[in-house]
Amino acid sequence: MKQRIFGWVSAAIGIVLALAVVEVTAIAWLYIEDGRYTPAAELYERTQNTYVRDSTKGSSCRYVDTLFPHPYVAFVHHANPPCGMPWVNNIGLFGDDFTVVKRTDRYVVLLTGGSVASQLGQNAKPPAPRYFEEELNNKYVSPNGKPFLVLNGGDGAWKQPQSFILFTLYATSVDAVVTLDGFNEHYFFWPGAQERLERPLSNFIDVNPFVADENFGDAAIGWVMGRLAGTLALNPILGRSHAAYMVIRGIEAAAKGKDSFKSNKKTTLNGMFAMPEDIRRDHERAFAVQLGLYQKYVRGIEAVARDNGVKTGYFLQPSPAWGKVLTEEEKRVVGDLSYRDLYRKIVTGMMTLRASNLPIFDLGDVFEGEKGVIYADHIHFDRDAANESRGNRLIAARMGQLLAETWGLQRKP
Repeated sequence: MKQRIFGWVSAAIGIVLALAVVEVTAIAWLYIEDGRYTPAAELYERTQNTYVRDSTKGSSCRYVDTLFPHPYVAFVHHANPPCGMPWVNNIGLFGDDFTVVKRTDRYVVLLTGGSVASQLGQNAKPPAPRYFEEELNNKYVSPNGKPFLVLNGGDGAWKQPQSFILFTLYATSVDAVVTLDGFNEHYFFWPGAQERLERPLSNFIDVNPFVADENFGDAAIGWVMGRLAGTLALNPILGRSHAAYMVIRGIEAAAKGKDSFKSNKKTTLNGMFAMPEDIRRDHERAFAVQLGLYQKYVRGIEAVARDNGVKTGYFLQPSPAWGKVLTEEEKRVVGDLSYRDLYRKIVTGMMTLRASNLPIFDLGDVFEGEKGVIYADHIHFDRDAANESRGNRLIAARMGQLLAETWGLQRKP
Protein backbone atom coordinates (compact mmCIF):
# COMPACT_ATOMS: atom_id res chain seq x y z
CA MET A 1 0.00 0.00 0.00
CA LYS A 2 2.81 2.38 0.92
CA GLN A 3 4.53 1.59 -2.37
CA ARG A 4 1.32 2.34 -4.27
CA ILE A 5 0.86 5.67 -2.48
CA PHE A 6 4.50 6.51 -3.09
CA GLY A 7 4.00 5.70 -6.77
CA TRP A 8 0.98 8.01 -6.98
CA VAL A 9 2.84 10.81 -5.26
CA SER A 10 5.86 10.33 -7.52
CA ALA A 11 3.64 10.37 -10.60
CA ALA A 12 1.87 13.53 -9.41
CA ILE A 13 5.17 15.25 -8.72
CA GLY A 14 6.41 14.21 -12.15
CA ILE A 15 3.32 15.67 -13.83
CA VAL A 16 3.62 18.92 -11.88
CA LEU A 17 7.30 19.23 -12.77
CA ALA A 18 6.58 18.50 -16.43
CA LEU A 19 3.84 21.15 -16.50
CA ALA A 20 6.17 23.58 -14.78
CA VAL A 21 8.83 22.97 -17.42
CA VAL A 22 6.25 23.54 -20.19
CA GLU A 23 5.05 26.76 -18.52
CA VAL A 24 8.59 28.08 -18.00
CA THR A 25 9.46 27.24 -21.60
CA ALA A 26 6.36 29.11 -22.83
CA ILE A 27 7.23 32.13 -20.69
CA ALA A 28 10.79 32.14 -22.03
CA TRP A 29 9.59 31.82 -25.65
CA LEU A 30 7.14 34.70 -25.27
CA TYR A 31 9.74 36.79 -23.45
CA ILE A 32 12.02 36.46 -26.47
CA GLU A 33 9.15 37.40 -28.84
CA ASP A 34 8.01 40.47 -26.88
CA GLY A 35 11.34 41.50 -25.44
CA ARG A 36 9.75 41.63 -22.00
CA TYR A 37 7.65 39.54 -19.62
CA THR A 38 4.00 39.69 -20.66
CA PRO A 39 1.27 38.55 -18.23
CA ALA A 40 -0.97 35.78 -19.56
CA ALA A 41 -4.04 37.99 -19.16
CA GLU A 42 -2.53 40.52 -21.59
CA LEU A 43 -1.70 37.75 -24.05
CA TYR A 44 -5.27 36.45 -24.00
CA GLU A 45 -6.52 39.96 -24.71
CA ARG A 46 -4.59 39.89 -27.99
CA THR A 47 -6.79 37.04 -29.23
CA GLN A 48 -9.84 39.32 -29.15
CA ASN A 49 -10.07 42.84 -30.44
CA THR A 50 -11.21 45.60 -28.10
CA TYR A 51 -14.69 45.70 -29.63
CA VAL A 52 -15.33 42.05 -28.79
CA ARG A 53 -13.84 42.34 -25.31
CA ASP A 54 -15.94 45.41 -24.47
CA SER A 55 -19.13 43.53 -25.37
CA THR A 56 -18.51 40.74 -22.85
CA LYS A 57 -16.37 42.47 -20.21
CA GLY A 58 -17.17 41.36 -16.68
CA SER A 59 -19.38 38.45 -17.73
CA SER A 60 -19.06 34.80 -18.67
CA CYS A 61 -20.99 35.42 -21.90
CA ARG A 62 -19.39 35.00 -25.30
CA TYR A 63 -19.60 37.62 -28.04
CA VAL A 64 -21.87 35.32 -30.06
CA ASP A 65 -24.30 35.37 -27.13
CA THR A 66 -24.83 39.12 -27.66
CA LEU A 67 -25.72 38.82 -31.36
CA PHE A 68 -29.19 38.83 -32.91
CA PRO A 69 -30.22 38.17 -36.54
CA HIS A 70 -31.51 41.08 -38.61
CA PRO A 71 -33.50 40.58 -41.83
CA TYR A 72 -31.67 43.30 -43.77
CA VAL A 73 -28.30 44.13 -42.21
CA ALA A 74 -27.42 40.49 -41.35
CA PHE A 75 -26.74 40.83 -37.61
CA VAL A 76 -27.08 43.24 -34.71
CA HIS A 77 -27.17 42.85 -30.90
CA HIS A 78 -29.87 42.37 -28.28
CA ALA A 79 -30.76 43.48 -24.76
CA ASN A 80 -32.29 40.20 -23.64
CA PRO A 81 -31.06 38.45 -20.47
CA PRO A 82 -28.81 36.84 -19.55
CA CYS A 83 -26.21 37.98 -22.11
CA GLY A 84 -27.89 40.98 -23.70
CA MET A 85 -26.56 44.51 -23.21
CA PRO A 86 -29.09 46.95 -21.68
CA TRP A 87 -27.82 49.90 -23.72
CA VAL A 88 -28.76 48.24 -27.04
CA ASN A 89 -31.49 50.27 -28.73
CA ASN A 90 -34.72 49.39 -30.52
CA ILE A 91 -32.98 48.24 -33.73
CA GLY A 92 -30.20 46.21 -32.10
CA LEU A 93 -27.42 48.82 -32.18
CA PHE A 94 -25.95 50.93 -29.38
CA GLY A 95 -27.26 54.22 -28.08
CA ASP A 96 -30.46 56.17 -28.69
CA ASP A 97 -33.48 54.59 -30.34
CA PHE A 98 -34.11 55.17 -34.03
CA THR A 99 -37.37 56.96 -34.80
CA VAL A 100 -39.81 56.45 -37.65
CA VAL A 101 -40.11 60.17 -38.42
CA LYS A 102 -37.52 62.94 -38.15
CA ARG A 103 -37.13 64.54 -34.73
CA THR A 104 -37.74 68.27 -34.42
CA ASP A 105 -35.82 68.81 -31.16
CA ARG A 106 -32.44 67.64 -32.47
CA TYR A 107 -30.29 67.74 -35.59
CA VAL A 108 -29.90 64.00 -36.15
CA VAL A 109 -26.71 62.62 -37.71
CA LEU A 110 -26.51 58.92 -38.55
CA LEU A 111 -22.93 57.71 -38.08
CA THR A 112 -22.47 54.35 -39.78
CA GLY A 113 -19.68 51.89 -40.56
CA GLY A 114 -17.94 49.08 -38.69
CA SER A 115 -16.74 48.72 -35.12
CA VAL A 116 -14.50 51.82 -35.29
CA ALA A 117 -17.52 53.93 -36.24
CA SER A 118 -19.52 52.30 -33.45
CA GLN A 119 -16.86 53.14 -30.87
CA LEU A 120 -16.67 56.71 -32.16
CA GLY A 121 -20.41 57.05 -31.67
CA GLN A 122 -20.51 55.17 -28.37
CA ASN A 123 -20.77 51.42 -28.02
CA ALA A 124 -19.56 51.05 -24.44
CA LYS A 125 -21.84 51.08 -21.43
CA PRO A 126 -23.09 54.58 -20.59
CA PRO A 127 -21.88 57.04 -19.42
CA ALA A 128 -18.98 56.32 -21.80
CA PRO A 129 -18.01 59.32 -24.00
CA ARG A 130 -20.03 60.03 -27.13
CA TYR A 131 -16.95 61.34 -28.91
CA PHE A 132 -18.44 62.50 -32.21
CA GLU A 133 -21.62 63.97 -30.74
CA GLU A 134 -19.66 65.80 -28.06
CA GLU A 135 -17.28 67.27 -30.65
CA LEU A 136 -20.12 68.60 -32.79
CA ASN A 137 -22.08 70.06 -29.87
CA ASN A 138 -19.03 71.61 -28.23
CA LYS A 139 -17.78 73.44 -31.31
CA TYR A 140 -20.52 73.93 -33.89
CA VAL A 141 -24.05 75.21 -34.38
CA SER A 142 -26.23 72.74 -36.26
CA PRO A 143 -28.04 73.77 -39.47
CA ASN A 144 -31.42 73.90 -37.65
CA GLY A 145 -30.02 75.43 -34.46
CA LYS A 146 -30.94 72.38 -32.39
CA PRO A 147 -28.42 70.23 -30.50
CA PHE A 148 -26.72 67.50 -32.51
CA LEU A 149 -27.80 63.92 -31.85
CA VAL A 150 -25.51 61.26 -33.32
CA LEU A 151 -27.27 57.95 -33.90
CA ASN A 152 -24.85 55.05 -33.64
CA GLY A 153 -25.33 53.15 -36.89
CA GLY A 154 -22.20 50.99 -36.89
CA ASP A 155 -21.37 47.53 -35.60
CA GLY A 156 -18.52 45.07 -35.41
CA ALA A 157 -17.64 43.42 -38.76
CA TRP A 158 -20.05 45.67 -40.66
CA LYS A 159 -19.07 46.90 -44.11
CA GLN A 160 -20.79 47.94 -47.29
CA PRO A 161 -23.58 47.42 -48.18
CA GLN A 162 -24.74 47.28 -44.55
CA SER A 163 -24.24 51.03 -44.14
CA PHE A 164 -26.11 51.69 -47.39
CA ILE A 165 -28.98 49.42 -46.32
CA LEU A 166 -29.27 50.93 -42.84
CA PHE A 167 -29.32 54.46 -44.21
CA THR A 168 -31.92 53.54 -46.82
CA LEU A 169 -34.16 52.16 -44.05
CA TYR A 170 -33.92 55.39 -42.02
CA ALA A 171 -33.26 58.10 -44.62
CA THR A 172 -36.53 59.86 -43.75
CA SER A 173 -35.63 59.87 -40.03
CA VAL A 174 -32.30 61.73 -40.07
CA ASP A 175 -30.89 65.09 -41.11
CA ALA A 176 -27.43 63.88 -42.12
CA VAL A 177 -25.49 60.66 -42.69
CA VAL A 178 -21.76 60.17 -42.11
CA THR A 179 -19.80 57.01 -42.93
CA LEU A 180 -16.48 55.92 -41.44
CA ASP A 181 -15.21 52.76 -43.10
CA GLY A 182 -12.64 51.18 -45.41
CA PHE A 183 -10.82 48.69 -43.22
CA ASN A 184 -13.42 45.91 -43.12
CA GLU A 185 -13.96 46.36 -46.86
CA HIS A 186 -10.27 45.87 -47.61
CA TYR A 187 -10.38 42.16 -46.75
CA PHE A 188 -12.22 41.53 -50.02
CA PHE A 189 -9.52 43.22 -52.11
CA TRP A 190 -6.76 40.76 -51.32
CA PRO A 191 -5.45 38.90 -54.40
CA GLY A 192 -7.37 35.65 -54.76
CA ALA A 193 -10.39 36.79 -52.71
CA GLN A 194 -13.19 34.45 -53.68
CA GLU A 195 -16.29 36.48 -52.82
CA ARG A 196 -17.78 39.81 -53.77
CA LEU A 197 -17.64 42.72 -51.37
CA GLU A 198 -21.24 42.16 -50.27
CA ARG A 199 -20.66 38.80 -48.62
CA PRO A 200 -21.45 39.20 -44.88
CA LEU A 201 -18.59 38.55 -42.47
CA SER A 202 -18.53 35.73 -39.96
CA ASN A 203 -20.99 37.13 -37.41
CA PHE A 204 -23.73 36.27 -39.89
CA ILE A 205 -22.85 32.62 -39.42
CA ASP A 206 -23.06 32.92 -35.64
CA VAL A 207 -26.71 33.93 -35.83
CA ASN A 208 -27.64 31.63 -38.74
CA PRO A 209 -26.79 28.03 -37.79
CA PHE A 210 -28.54 26.76 -40.95
CA VAL A 211 -25.47 27.80 -42.94
CA ALA A 212 -22.89 27.20 -40.19
CA ASP A 213 -21.48 24.07 -41.80
CA GLU A 214 -19.80 26.13 -44.50
CA ASN A 215 -16.15 27.08 -44.26
CA PHE A 216 -15.56 30.81 -43.87
CA GLY A 217 -11.79 30.98 -43.73
CA ASP A 218 -9.53 32.88 -41.42
CA ALA A 219 -12.16 35.36 -40.27
CA ALA A 220 -14.43 32.62 -38.88
CA ILE A 221 -11.47 30.83 -37.31
CA GLY A 222 -10.45 34.06 -35.64
CA TRP A 223 -13.88 34.50 -34.07
CA VAL A 224 -14.01 30.90 -32.84
CA MET A 225 -10.52 31.07 -31.38
CA GLY A 226 -11.33 34.40 -29.78
CA ARG A 227 -14.30 32.91 -27.97
CA LEU A 228 -12.27 29.88 -26.88
CA ALA A 229 -9.51 32.13 -25.63
CA GLY A 230 -12.06 34.23 -23.77
CA THR A 231 -13.38 31.15 -21.99
CA LEU A 232 -9.90 30.03 -20.96
CA ALA A 233 -9.02 33.55 -19.85
CA LEU A 234 -11.84 33.40 -17.28
CA ASN A 235 -10.47 30.18 -15.80
CA PRO A 236 -8.58 30.99 -12.57
CA ILE A 237 -5.74 28.60 -13.51
CA LEU A 238 -5.58 28.49 -17.32
CA GLY A 239 -6.20 32.24 -17.48
CA ARG A 240 -2.77 32.70 -15.87
CA SER A 241 -1.00 30.09 -17.99
CA HIS A 242 1.35 31.13 -20.78
CA ALA A 243 1.45 27.51 -21.98
CA ALA A 244 -2.35 27.45 -22.43
CA TYR A 245 -2.11 30.64 -24.47
CA MET A 246 0.57 29.04 -26.67
CA VAL A 247 -1.74 26.07 -27.28
CA ILE A 248 -4.56 28.39 -28.36
CA ARG A 249 -2.23 30.27 -30.69
CA GLY A 250 -0.86 27.03 -32.13
CA ILE A 251 -4.33 25.65 -32.86
CA GLU A 252 -5.30 28.86 -34.61
CA ALA A 253 -2.16 28.85 -36.75
CA ALA A 254 -2.70 25.21 -37.70
CA ALA A 255 -6.36 25.79 -38.56
CA LYS A 256 -5.56 28.73 -40.80
CA GLY A 257 -3.00 26.64 -42.61
CA LYS A 258 -5.55 24.07 -43.72
CA ASP A 259 -7.12 24.06 -47.16
CA SER A 260 -10.60 25.57 -47.31
CA PHE A 261 -13.45 23.10 -46.94
CA LYS A 262 -15.45 22.67 -50.12
CA SER A 263 -19.14 22.15 -49.58
CA ASN A 264 -21.09 19.62 -51.66
CA LYS A 265 -24.22 21.74 -51.38
CA LYS A 266 -25.56 23.40 -54.48
CA THR A 267 -26.78 26.51 -52.66
CA THR A 268 -24.27 28.06 -50.27
CA LEU A 269 -23.46 31.47 -48.90
CA ASN A 270 -20.10 31.38 -50.64
CA GLY A 271 -21.80 30.52 -53.90
CA MET A 272 -24.23 33.41 -53.64
CA PHE A 273 -21.36 35.90 -53.52
CA ALA A 274 -18.75 34.00 -55.52
CA MET A 275 -16.37 35.97 -57.67
CA PRO A 276 -16.07 34.38 -61.14
CA GLU A 277 -12.81 32.46 -61.42
CA ASP A 278 -11.62 34.32 -64.51
CA ILE A 279 -11.92 37.62 -62.62
CA ARG A 280 -10.41 36.23 -59.44
CA ARG A 281 -7.27 35.09 -61.28
CA ASP A 282 -6.70 38.56 -62.71
CA HIS A 283 -5.75 40.58 -59.61
CA GLU A 284 -6.08 44.00 -61.24
CA ARG A 285 -9.46 43.16 -62.71
CA ALA A 286 -10.68 41.73 -59.42
CA PHE A 287 -9.54 44.89 -57.62
CA ALA A 288 -11.42 47.04 -60.12
CA VAL A 289 -14.60 44.99 -59.64
CA GLN A 290 -14.48 45.26 -55.85
CA LEU A 291 -13.67 48.98 -56.00
CA GLY A 292 -16.60 49.50 -58.34
CA LEU A 293 -18.90 47.76 -55.86
CA TYR A 294 -17.59 49.86 -52.96
CA GLN A 295 -18.05 53.06 -54.95
CA LYS A 296 -21.54 51.97 -56.01
CA TYR A 297 -22.80 51.83 -52.44
CA VAL A 298 -21.30 55.19 -51.53
CA ARG A 299 -22.89 56.71 -54.62
CA GLY A 300 -26.12 54.96 -53.61
CA ILE A 301 -26.06 56.65 -50.21
CA GLU A 302 -25.48 59.98 -51.93
CA ALA A 303 -28.40 59.46 -54.30
CA VAL A 304 -30.83 58.50 -51.54
CA ALA A 305 -29.57 61.38 -49.39
CA ARG A 306 -30.13 63.97 -52.13
CA ASP A 307 -33.62 62.62 -52.74
CA ASN A 308 -34.45 63.06 -49.04
CA GLY A 309 -32.64 66.34 -48.37
CA VAL A 310 -30.03 64.69 -46.14
CA LYS A 311 -26.50 66.07 -45.79
CA THR A 312 -23.61 63.63 -46.30
CA GLY A 313 -19.98 63.04 -45.40
CA TYR A 314 -17.79 60.02 -46.18
CA PHE A 315 -14.58 59.23 -44.31
CA LEU A 316 -11.95 56.58 -45.00
CA GLN A 317 -10.54 55.48 -41.68
CA PRO A 318 -6.86 55.45 -40.72
CA SER A 319 -4.93 52.26 -40.02
CA PRO A 320 -1.73 51.37 -38.16
CA ALA A 321 -0.04 50.50 -41.45
CA TRP A 322 0.26 54.12 -42.61
CA GLY A 323 0.34 57.65 -41.27
CA LYS A 324 1.80 57.11 -37.79
CA VAL A 325 5.13 56.07 -36.32
CA LEU A 326 4.06 53.22 -34.06
CA THR A 327 5.26 52.92 -30.48
CA GLU A 328 6.82 49.67 -29.29
CA GLU A 329 3.63 48.90 -27.41
CA GLU A 330 1.56 49.41 -30.56
CA LYS A 331 3.89 47.21 -32.62
CA ARG A 332 3.13 44.32 -30.27
CA VAL A 333 -0.62 44.51 -30.84
CA VAL A 334 -1.32 45.80 -34.37
CA GLY A 335 -0.45 42.55 -36.15
CA ASP A 336 0.59 42.09 -39.75
CA LEU A 337 0.81 45.39 -41.66
CA SER A 338 1.47 43.95 -45.11
CA TYR A 339 -1.90 45.30 -46.29
CA ARG A 340 -0.51 48.85 -46.35
CA ASP A 341 -0.10 49.34 -50.10
CA LEU A 342 -3.36 47.56 -50.86
CA TYR A 343 -5.31 49.70 -48.42
CA ARG A 344 -3.81 52.92 -49.70
CA LYS A 345 -4.68 51.88 -53.23
CA ILE A 346 -8.30 51.41 -52.14
CA VAL A 347 -8.30 54.85 -50.52
CA THR A 348 -6.89 56.41 -53.68
CA GLY A 349 -9.59 54.72 -55.74
CA MET A 350 -12.38 55.86 -53.43
CA MET A 351 -11.09 59.43 -53.38
CA THR A 352 -11.77 59.68 -57.12
CA LEU A 353 -15.44 60.12 -56.13
CA ARG A 354 -14.57 63.73 -55.26
CA ALA A 355 -14.63 64.35 -58.99
CA SER A 356 -18.39 63.75 -58.77
CA ASN A 357 -18.68 66.29 -55.93
CA LEU A 358 -19.07 63.67 -53.23
CA PRO A 359 -17.74 64.94 -49.87
CA ILE A 360 -15.33 62.08 -49.24
CA PHE A 361 -12.20 62.45 -47.10
CA ASP A 362 -9.05 60.47 -46.33
CA LEU A 363 -8.23 60.33 -42.59
CA GLY A 364 -5.01 58.40 -43.15
CA ASP A 365 -2.76 61.14 -41.78
CA VAL A 366 -4.89 62.11 -38.77
CA PHE A 367 -2.35 60.64 -36.31
CA GLU A 368 0.73 61.94 -38.04
CA GLY A 369 3.07 63.37 -35.43
CA GLU A 370 1.41 61.55 -32.53
CA LYS A 371 4.11 60.07 -30.29
CA GLY A 372 1.93 58.22 -27.78
CA VAL A 373 -0.16 55.08 -28.00
CA ILE A 374 -3.20 55.41 -30.28
CA TYR A 375 -3.93 51.83 -31.39
CA ALA A 376 -5.05 49.13 -28.96
CA ASP A 377 -5.12 46.35 -31.58
CA HIS A 378 -5.12 45.96 -35.37
CA ILE A 379 -7.54 48.87 -35.94
CA HIS A 380 -9.28 50.10 -32.76
CA PHE A 381 -8.12 52.99 -30.62
CA ASP A 382 -6.72 52.77 -27.12
CA ARG A 383 -9.01 53.84 -24.24
CA ASP A 384 -8.45 54.20 -20.53
CA ALA A 385 -10.58 52.82 -17.69
CA ALA A 386 -13.06 55.67 -18.14
CA ASN A 387 -13.23 55.00 -21.91
CA GLU A 388 -11.41 58.25 -22.67
CA SER A 389 -9.55 57.90 -25.96
CA ARG A 390 -7.15 60.32 -27.65
CA GLY A 391 -7.54 58.43 -30.93
CA ASN A 392 -11.32 58.85 -30.96
CA ARG A 393 -11.03 62.49 -29.91
CA LEU A 394 -8.64 63.26 -32.77
CA ILE A 395 -10.84 61.45 -35.30
CA ALA A 396 -13.93 63.29 -34.06
CA ALA A 397 -12.12 66.65 -34.25
CA ARG A 398 -10.92 66.09 -37.83
CA MET A 399 -14.32 64.86 -38.98
CA GLY A 400 -16.08 67.78 -37.30
CA GLN A 401 -13.72 70.28 -38.93
CA LEU A 402 -14.20 68.81 -42.40
CA LEU A 403 -17.97 68.59 -42.03
CA ALA A 404 -18.12 72.18 -40.80
CA GLU A 405 -16.33 73.32 -43.95
CA THR A 406 -18.51 71.11 -46.17
CA TRP A 407 -21.87 71.85 -44.56
CA GLY A 408 -21.13 75.50 -43.77
CA LEU A 409 -21.52 75.08 -40.02
CA GLN A 410 -21.12 78.12 -37.81
CA ARG A 411 -18.47 77.68 -35.13
CA LYS A 412 -19.43 78.40 -31.54
CA PRO A 413 -17.60 81.24 -29.74
